[in-house]
Amino acid sequence: MRITQRSVMTTSLAGLNSNLAAVNKLQQQLTSGKTISTPSDSPTLTNRSLQTRADMSALTQQSRNINDATAWLETADSTLGNMLDLVHRARDLTVQGLNSGAGSAASAESIATEIASIRESLLGLANTKVQGRPLFGGVTPGTSAYDRTTGAYVGLPATGAPVPVERRLSNVETIRVDITGLEVFGRAPDDLFGIIGRIATGVTDLGASGNAALRDDLVALDGAITSMLTGIADIGARASRVERADQINLERSLTLKAQLSSIEDVDLPRTIMELQMQQTGYEAALSATAKAIQPSLLDFLH
Repeated sequence: MRITQRSVMTTSLAGLNSNLAAVNKLQQQLTSGKTISTPSDSPTLTNRSLQTRADMSALTQQSRNINDATAWLETADSTLGNMLDLVHRARDLTVQGLNSGAGSAASAESIATEIASIRESLLGLANTKVQGRPLFGGVTPGTSAYDRTTGAYVGLPATGAPVPVERRLSNVETIRVDITGLEVFGRAPDDLFGIIGRIATGVTDLGASGNAALRDDLVALDGAITSMLTGIADIGARASRVERADQINLERSLTLKAQLSSIEDVDLPRTIMELQMQQTGYEAALSATAKAIQPSLLDFLH
């Protein structure tokens, strides 16, 4: 079988181009710092990279959910704490009002005025908003949980079980981030605002029947305080769950970043060594080809 000069040149050129392509690929990897430029470089690694990036994207959204849940729960905790301080002050004033022997009509009026002011402050705090939504209003589209004039609950749902406002913390866990006013302050007419409203009115009645009603309201107020403490404990427990989820999210994020780096990032020492070997091989191939392909008679005629 006769091998022509053209066949030798074609085969040699194909080998040189193959070596040059390998050199260019390694140079591109060093320049970009990535092992994958196109899916054809490695379909398997490309698939793993896409799956890892999808997991990271989901983790990023879950991190935003965690931050949102933290804002809701921290606001609820601080608001209930401030309200509880006011309720304790109202209780102290109620006890003072019951001590009719040590007071006067003027002092009773003063107590009533302060308790009424406390009720207004409580209603203001009960309408605290988070991201434009009333904190204790449930799923209401309105801007308030309670009517500032009447003290009536205007959130949703007004009856029945509450509809939870939830946030997804991970692929397997969601958490409720709200608490409705009905759950923590009770239902009218014996909710927190109704009780304190009756106290503000009844504290000026120094008669026996008035004192008896005031004592009943004091007992009801203690029940409202217990309900608020239960709500604060519930919020605290949920906040602990969110904090743990945040830590797990952070650890998971670091793990995924390390996985993605192991898939996509080049091993610099290894890649540099491979590039040097490919360059040496390419230069050797050039030299060998130049010796193998001798000038023909036609080249001399030119």
